[in-house]
Amino acid sequence: MEKIQNQKHSRETIYYSISRMLERASYYGFRALMVLYMVGETLKMERTEALSIYGWFTASLVFSQIVGALFGDLLIGNKKSIIIGGIIQSIGAFSLCIPSTTGLYLGLFLVVLGSGFFTPNIISNFGKTYLNKTKLLDSGFTIFYLAINLGSFLGILLIGYLGETYGYNIGFIISGILMLVSIIPILLSKEKRLDEIEKNEFPIFNILIAFIVVGLFWGFYELSSIRSFDLQLQLSEISTLGIPNHLWQSINSIFILPISIISIILWTYFYSSQFFKLMFGFIFGVISFGILFFIPEVPTEQHTVTYLISLLFLSISEIHIAPIIDSILTKYSNPKYLAILISLVFLPTRLISLVFGLFNDKLYENPMLGLKIGIVGMTIIGIGLIGYVVWNKNYLQQRV
Repeated sequence: MEKIQNQKHSRETIYYSISRMLERASYYGFRALMVLYMVGETLKMERTEALSIYGWFTASLVFSQIVGALFGDLLIGNKKSIIIGGIIQSIGAFSLCIPSTTGLYLGLFLVVLGSGFFTPNIISNFGKTYLNKTKLLDSGFTIFYLAINLGSFLGILLIGYLGETYGYNIGFIISGILMLVSIIPILLSKEKRLDEIEKNEFPIFNILIAFIVVGLFWGFYELSSIRSFDLQLQLSEISTLGIPNHLWQSINSIFILPISIISIILWTYFYSSQFFKLMFGFIFGVISFGILFFIPEVPTEQHTVTYLISLLFLSISEIHIAPIIDSILTKYSNPKYLAILISLVFLPTRLISLVFGLFNDKLYENPMLGLKIGIVGMTIIGIGLIGYVVWNKNYLQQRV
């Protein structure tokens, strides 16, 4: 581990993080009300139809981000794309106040389109602010990831509560307003010009590893979540720890907060390689899944603490992987096309999820099967990353 000197986070870090936090609060709060609104008194949809629309909505975000990234990198610029995306997304949230299926589909289309413009371009611009101080990339993207988690947690809590208590229209209006406010920090920020960025090598192999790792991590994460959710439901009914029901679904976000802060402080002052962090992420992931594996199918109240320890290790794993992926892509790609590359990062995840989805019936019948696959898969990747880190270290020593 190497001490970092003469590198500091900038004002843009705060601007972009606040913007992303507000946008995520808007998006996740909006999403928390979607199905409830569709099956409610206004539209009176069947639950299966509402869930199907919800599924198409989330799936289409992957492709809208590619469109938004192409516009940002090749046509109108990243900053303009962020601002346009924010405005479109806010209009989408307001459109859901129209009490008809026309308002619903118009609103969902605009939210998908706006999010597609906003997300890859803000990640790209954020990353570019660190390209002259790459040892802070991991810390910077962890700040950004913390902002995302805070935004989603507060959005679900605030907009979800207001929407259910005072009417869905209030929730959608608050979502739209938050989205508009999220544009303000972007207007205040300075966009990094490409001629100000130090030129780095662009090793394709590191980028390919990042794509494969992120796809498999979230794929195994989803597989294990079947068992984790099953345990969550059972333990929430029998636990005597006094955890409110609505907080059981947010425990992971609660763990993410202190772990993120510790990681941000540590990685701001001390540097270790990104692939070393990925290696640790998969090791902690295996430990988390292993703990879950030893909880019996029908848990007792005593297993609550064991389950929470598993979630703690999973949160540590997530912090060592999720923000680091964006850090790797930012460091090793051509900054001219960074938003496009970032928009493609979830395609492997989507493809792997589709493959695993073919076996959903078996996995839901036997949740332990998904957990076993996750343990084996995470172990194999972890061993592979250990080998790569050792090889890379020896290679660099030989060059010196």
